[in-house]
Amino acid sequence: MTRTVLIIDDNPAVGEALSLALSLHEILPLTALTPEDGLAMLERDTVDVVIQDMNFTADTTSGEEGVELFRAIRERHPDLPVILLTAWTHLETAVELVKAGAADYLAKPWDDHKLLATVENLLELSESSRELTRSRRERRQRREHLRSKYDLDGLVFASEAMGRTLNLACQVARSDVPVLITGPNGTGKERIAAIVHANSAVKRGPFVAVNCGALPGELIEAELFGAEAGAYTGANKAREGRFELADGGTLFLDEIGNLPLPGQMKLLRVLETGQFERLGSGKTRHAKVRVLSATNADLKAMIQAGTFREDLYYRLNVIEVNLPPLTERTDDILPLAEFFLDGRAELGDAAREAMQSYPWPGNVRELKNAIERAALLAGGNPITPELLNLPQHAAASNRNLDEPSRDAVEDALQHAGGVVSRAAQQLGLSRQALYRRMERYGLATSG
Repeated sequence: MTRTVLIIDDNPAVGEALSLALSLHEILPLTALTPEDGLAMLERDTVDVVIQDMNFTADTTSGEEGVELFRAIRERHPDLPVILLTAWTHLETAVELVKAGAADYLAKPWDDHKLLATVENLLELSESSRELTRSRRERRQRREHLRSKYDLDGLVFASEAMGRTLNLACQVARSDVPVLITGPNGTGKERIAAIVHANSAVKRGPFVAVNCGALPGELIEAELFGAEAGAYTGANKAREGRFELADGGTLFLDEIGNLPLPGQMKLLRVLETGQFERLGSGKTRHAKVRVLSATNADLKAMIQAGTFREDLYYRLNVIEVNLPPLTERTDDILPLAEFFLDGRAELGDAAREAMQSYPWPGNVRELKNAIERAALLAGGNPITPELLNLPQHAAASNRNLDEPSRDAVEDALQHAGGVVSRAAQQLGLSRQALYRRMERYGLATSG
């Protein structure tokens, strides 16, 4: 990739000297003799770094022209790094401009070694910025493609991990095969089931959900298959089961690992034949139902323990859709938090950092509860970590080499002179991992 530096200086000798030094390091130099020409070139050409003089008028040494040029560049190209070339009379002004966003300043006559080192550092940061921008754009395009092609039921997500899960769920939705949705508690397995139904051939049919873990064992069969009057104590009249209610649509069996063995045997028969009997009845009934199931349990371990039927497992798990925990999709934390807030309060910077550092063992459900509580207590003020009521030791324990804090990333970049590869090595991260942290903490430019 061509690396380009624009030199804006009214002295042709300065432009020639800088051009030669840059060319020897495989950097493409562009030169402009006036601020107007320089601004025009920025509109026309792709530039990674600007080196600009502070004085363009022979009868003044105020540096006002350089200040105006810098402000014009910042206004039109706010993310473009600018190095100021200044005489000693402009030094104070240059320092003020660095505070205003200039990348650095170099006094005339400049030191070639220092100038080239500064340019190389800024070019690497510019490259990382472009890579982050390209990565964000590609992820955004993939999300938009998913949302345009499928009904995602308003699900909020930003992470690649969740995008892959949703893509698989939507791809298998059109088939008629059973789907097993796995993942820890609170990750949103029922939402994935609803999305599978919404994109299936039976989407106009009913979507019926039953939590197999919320019912006593003796009632699960009646709940699934129905019961005749008098079939059990308190059964005063006949009732339809969930299979009958879901006929022509989708039945979602949550916490399938809690289904007792007798119920597992009957469920297997329904999956194989589409036939079942109500509890207390010998009449065979029929239902055409798309079955989705979910669990946070290790069903293979349950098979080994004899508490879950192996044949049922393979019937249910024709396709497995795994829903990752929040620790594996941290990019979803802040978008979800903003969604749950719904404009009722703002998240302070410290709260944002604490939320991204906390492991969220209860996943999205815990995040939603924490946000709801904090929004009530904030009283319209910005939400603080204290209002989120997150265990501090848990947040701290999660800050390791894989999750360096914002301060750690800033310090590493500063000590590395802005060279991302060196900062990544210091933090024990890959360059890609550091790019992701820089994006998360707002330390990289956005596109």
